[in-house]
This record gives sequence, C-alpha cells and structure tokens, in this order.
Amino acid sequence: MDEITAHKESSAVLTEIPRQSPYTPPRTPRAEAQNIPPLNLTLFLVTFVTTSMAGAYLAGASFSILHPLASVAALSEGFTFSIPLMAILFAHEMGHYLTARQNGVDASLPYFIPAPFPSVFIVGTFGAFIRIRQMPRTRRVMFDIGAAGPWAGFILSVPILMVGLRLSHVGPLDPSVGGYNLGNSLLFLALVHLVLHVDPNAVNIDLSPIAFAGWLGLFVTTLNLLPVGQLDGGHVVYALFGRLHRTISRLFVTGCVLMVIVPVIFGWDFWGGWLFWAALLFVLGLGHPATVDEHQPLDPGRRLAAWATIALFIVTFCPVPVSYVSPKPTHERVYNVSRTAPRAETSLPHPRAL
Repeated sequence: MDEITAHKESSAVLTEIPRQSPYTPPRTPRAEAQNIPPLNLTLFLVTFVTTSMAGAYLAGASFSILHPLASVAALSEGFTFSIPLMAILFAHEMGHYLTARQNGVDASLPYFIPAPFPSVFIVGTFGAFIRIRQMPRTRRVMFDIGAAGPWAGFILSVPILMVGLRLSHVGPLDPSVGGYNLGNSLLFLALVHLVLHVDPNAVNIDLSPIAFAGWLGLFVTTLNLLPVGQLDGGHVVYALFGRLHRTISRLFVTGCVLMVIVPVIFGWDFWGGWLFWAALLFVLGLGHPATVDEHQPLDPGRRLAAWATIALFIVTFCPVPVSYVSPKPTHERVYNVSRTAPRAETSLPHPRAL
C-alpha cells in the first residue's frame, strides 16, 4: 500500500457531475472555443495556483503572508505536481466537451474548482466539470459523451504515472513509519510491477509528485465511472442497460455504505469517504433522463466499448483509496513465522505547516 503523508483523508478530488435537464430540441452550440469566458479562464488560473501550492506544500515549501515574494517563488516547487494533474483534468473535460460539440450537443467549456488551504485539501482542487445545456437525443450520443472523458483522462494518466514511478524512490519496509496510505488498484499494482519490478507489498515506495498526480488521475477516473445517476459511469450504464440503470444505481449506493459498515464490523481498513459519496449521490438523484430511443440497444461496436469502459472502472477501482496506519514502536520486535509479509507503506516528505 502506498502512503502519502496527509492531514485529511476526506480531501479526495470531487469528480465531475454534469446535471442535465429533460430532452430539449437540438440547438447550435455556442462558439465558446474562440472566446473563452472570463469565469472559466479565471477558475483555471486560480486552480493552477492552488494545485501548485499543494504540490509545493507536499515538497516541504512554506508560505507566509509576511513573505509574499518568497511564497510566490515557492510555487515553482509544486509545478511537477500541478502541471500533470491539471493536464489530466483538462484532458478529461475536453474529452466530454469535444465529443459533445462533435455530436451537436450544447456544452460549456470546463469549469475548474480550486481548493484553498493546501495543509487541509492536499491536492489543491475539487476537480472540474462541464455544463451540458441540452439532453443528448440518443443512447449512442449519451454513451459517446459519457465515456469520452474518463478514457481521455485515463490515456494521459498512465504515461504520467509510469514516468512518475521511474522518478520515485524504492526502499526497504520501515514498520516505524505511519500515516495516511494510498491504496492499490489492479492497474496501479500492474504498473508498479512493470516499471519498478518490485512487489509494492514488500517495499516502501516514496512516490514522486508526478507519480502522485498520475495516481490521482486513476482515482478521478474511478470516481467518474461510478455506475450511478448522471455520473459518467451512470451515462454508460444507461446507454448499455436502459431501464436497469436505476436498479444498478441503487445497488451500488448500497454497496458504498457496505464498504464502510462491513470493514468496521470485522475490524478491517476502510475509507469513510464512501459514506460521503453514498449521501451525495442519493441527494443528486439515482435516476437518469430517458432518451428518445430508450428501447433501442447500442450498436455492437458501442456495446463492446461500453463493456471495455466497465472493465476500466474495475481495474482502476480501489475499495480503500486512503487509510491510516499507526506507526509501530521501533523497539518492538515482531517475529513472523508463517504470516504473510506486511503491507507496503510509502511516504512523501512531511509537509511544513503554513
């Protein structure tokens, strides 16, 4: 398991949740690409600053209103984190936007959401979203728009993560190290074996800022592909299964609750954030607007692509993305005879307080 020294496990990236109204007749998309709205540009620049602050904070830089010039200069230390993370988020949203435009669906340019106080919100952003101003007319278009974002972000996340892993430091296990740990998805485990040629459950891996950004990219892909409501995964499930969408949404929200309750009962690791997501998704709604071809299935090619998108969700999914491990006293001697090797812990340098 990969550890990141953090202060709040609840600071996960808030994924895009495009809200759509019932079907309206097609209209000509607005020409925003040639004239970027000031609000979109401002949010992008502010989010770049907050993610750079988060990256610099993780690298050990300090900020103070008493030393504004030094604080501004310290932002450059966070670029190795903020640039790849912003690129992943931008690719995700532009995947949605360009696909919507290609299909004649009116959609906005991305709105980025900055997160202040890097000592609390350690990634510097709550993600990004686009506004879909009209309902896609068919299940085909619904699928194309919903799946384009996660695939675009994923395609960029993998090489970023691989480069970041090569820049990460691998060391022996240290039971005395505790803190917040990052979880391993099936894809992350495979990439660690491929790039570092080590078992992540048998070593310490100090993730580089680029690797952390890549890990977040996979996590954002997972959150977007949750098969619920009008998340990207909900669009894919509706396009593939039609009316079964609501049943699948209910089952998965129930599963989010069980992923907390069951580990608590048995004393296993768990991520409390699943309760937040269950509540959020329930409030936002588990249903999905119907398209005009509700009873017409996807064509064979898109059915295959939809199943591939579900497979992408499975390989990037991590039941416990963040957990806390208590440090073991250095004087404690542990004798392992027939027990399996302890789970890996990785740490970034402890950030300084603001």
